[in-house]
Amino acid sequence: MKPIVAVVGRPNVGKSTLFNKLIGERIAIVEDTPGVTRDRIIADAEWLNHPFTLIDTGGIELKTDNSILKQMRLQAEMAIDMADLTLLLVDGREGMTAADADVAEMLRKFGKSVIVVVNKLDSAKMDDAIYEFYNLGLGDPLPISAEQGLGLGELLDEIISRTEAIYQEDSEEETGLKIAVVGKPNAGKSTLVNQLLGEERHIVSDVPGTTRDAVDSKVTYEGKEYIFIDTAGIRRKKKILDDIERYSIVRAVAAIDRADVVVLMIDAEKGVTEQDSKIAGIAHNRYIPTVIAVNKWDAIVKDDKTMNRMMKDIRNALSFMTYAPIVFISAKTGQRVNKLYNMIDYVKAQSEKRVTTGKMNEAIIEFVTLKQPPAKSGRRLKIYYGSQTGTCPPTFVIFVNDETLMHFSYKRYLENQIVETFGFDGTPIRLFIREKKDK
Repeated sequence: MKPIVAVVGRPNVGKSTLFNKLIGERIAIVEDTPGVTRDRIIADAEWLNHPFTLIDTGGIELKTDNSILKQMRLQAEMAIDMADLTLLLVDGREGMTAADADVAEMLRKFGKSVIVVVNKLDSAKMDDAIYEFYNLGLGDPLPISAEQGLGLGELLDEIISRTEAIYQEDSEEETGLKIAVVGKPNAGKSTLVNQLLGEERHIVSDVPGTTRDAVDSKVTYEGKEYIFIDTAGIRRKKKILDDIERYSIVRAVAAIDRADVVVLMIDAEKGVTEQDSKIAGIAHNRYIPTVIAVNKWDAIVKDDKTMNRMMKDIRNALSFMTYAPIVFISAKTGQRVNKLYNMIDYVKAQSEKRVTTGKMNEAIIEFVTLKQPPAKSGRRLKIYYGSQTGTCPPTFVIFVNDETLMHFSYKRYLENQIVETFGFDGTPIRLFIREKKDK
């Protein structure tokens, strides 16, 4: 599973700057005004082939009557509670403050692993500034300059060292196909899992999942083991009433990262919403095979065209996920729920499918014949050959004369042709373009 790392500290110590440097993109807003980052921002990072999820938080002010600062503190506390590792960021120029000590005391109460990171040390002359932070009682401080990028390699090494056990736990997890059941609140996720784990099944275990508030339920069906990961729902930001629900996106991301297959629950009574599309995008962007389960189908007044209309609406709204099969179910009554097992097995098998290099190159010749590659400034794209380089997801590489000549629309054409020609269904594919110079 992917560890979760939270960046916390009092306001204006450089948390968002560090966050942006570690993920390599400018996502968090960086200003000198304390309190700019009011909501957590989440992104994926990786170091030495070790991925982790990074959470940026607003500044922690423990002694305040300001309602916004109180809310930021509550959100930061939830981030700490869920995180496997916390980075306590402090300001080396300003030195240790009473507010730093207060945050350190709060972290001790959580009993989580903490790295004290002393920021804004832009030269070797300032390294002596780290020593007073030993007084926080949280171990050896690490000096960095997030703005200059100094010391980040050492920090990332320490993050991986502290979270190594989590990667080992992942490799030691029980065998079985892992299925993340995700969707908005009240879409019927828990009801579906309960139905799948009915008394007629052989329930092997029902154990706590990860620290992300998911529950893993292992079941044997027709001689095959499945592990269902039930997660809290995701609600649109403007409709969040309960602070805990702000965290559901982290739980869903963590569950999807662990999953072999995703079951996306859609409420038939409400249809496809913008939030459904966002949740689907999480699985799609991680290239996880997905089954769309339209729940509460028993509650819909139907005619002979209702199902076709719903399927059309889903395909239009989730146009990036046309590969995902759709099944209409009722988690409450059990209608067509057994069909999910077949669908799950099917999309997983699709993600493991291989195409020989010979067949791939025969197909490429046909693709180019059907649609001429694009040209730019008098130079035309030449496609030399291609091959499949991996599975889960199916991954392809195509070699060309100049990758800058590959227009995104032609790349999309090639992806669609690969899917159609080789019958990939239920799984996204990845296509990489690589340059091979003419001899």
